[in-house]
Amino acid sequence: MTQTLTAPGTGRSTSPAFQAQLAASLTNQILHLIVLPTEQCNFRCTYCYEDFAVGRMGEPTVAALKRLIDRRAAGLRRLHLSWFGGEPMLARGIVEEVSAHATELAADRDGFEFHADMTTNGYLLDAEAARDLAALGVGQYQISLDGPAAAHDTTRLRADGRGSFDRIWRNLLAIRDGGLPVGVLLRVHLTPANLPLMPEFIAHLRDTFLRDERFTLHLKPVERMGGPNDGAMEILSSEARRHTLDELEAIAYEGVPAPRADGLEVCYAARPNSLVIRADGTVAKCTVALSDPSNTVGRLLPDGTLRIDDGSLAPWVRGWAAGDEDAVHCPYRGMPRRRTPALLQIGATRPA
Repeated sequence: MTQTLTAPGTGRSTSPAFQAQLAASLTNQILHLIVLPTEQCNFRCTYCYEDFAVGRMGEPTVAALKRLIDRRAAGLRRLHLSWFGGEPMLARGIVEEVSAHATELAADRDGFEFHADMTTNGYLLDAEAARDLAALGVGQYQISLDGPAAAHDTTRLRADGRGSFDRIWRNLLAIRDGGLPVGVLLRVHLTPANLPLMPEFIAHLRDTFLRDERFTLHLKPVERMGGPNDGAMEILSSEARRHTLDELEAIAYEGVPAPRADGLEVCYAARPNSLVIRADGTVAKCTVALSDPSNTVGRLLPDGTLRIDDGSLAPWVRGWAAGDEDAVHCPYRGMPRRRTPALLQIGATRPA
């Protein structure tokens, strides 16, 4: 383990991991765009924090997004698109159009890498869709489950109020059996209500998916994130979480190689070269704080340039200048709620 060092009298981290992540976050040669092709969803999960106020990305914004990629391509060695929502598979055509555009650019340029991932509820991700998207560079998915059907179908509800487990499970099996070169992160939500079912369910996940190296697991206690049902939600206490996670992870990785920790955890929202492009062309930093005014840092213009406000961006990237590992782990936590002068001038946000 690398020890975190602090520069005398500064309170700033000087660990090699921090310095390496700082360099990766400031370089103009890497661009990470989290794109919301639609902010509508076919689910109404009971703990969801999104308000679905914005609809599908219009063609002018799609065109501007492709122009942004064109403008930046010559100076990039890596473009990473993360598809988010809403539910991005409701706007599959946009995902395919932009991904195809990026794939063609990468094929025409030496030293230019394109990668894409998607956070999806998995309901529309059947074998055909996964195959088509894999051909366009979408190589990683995050799909959430809330336990077996009896638990999942009480919290991850479709917009019509019906359950979703059976179809998602079939799609996961189809991806497994299809042999596609894609990875799937199974995000399993934990609540006091579903916890008694989890040991058996985690063992079933292990035996069904985790022996396939393309599948990994992330256990995540449900949080109150500002959704309309926060007041009625029960969440795991902080005291119970560590013991619970240790117990379930022991089950998950019995006979299965456990993933290695990557060291310093850096939130995408803390990285100056990572931006959220919302369906209406608004530029943001965080996919959790979508409705918070402090999350808006600029706008994607029709010609593919980005208008970024330094005062709005500064609080999100403050951890790098301060050497604050907590702030780069989650810049939204403890973020100043007022506009401040720019701490860093971020060339990555101003493509030519």
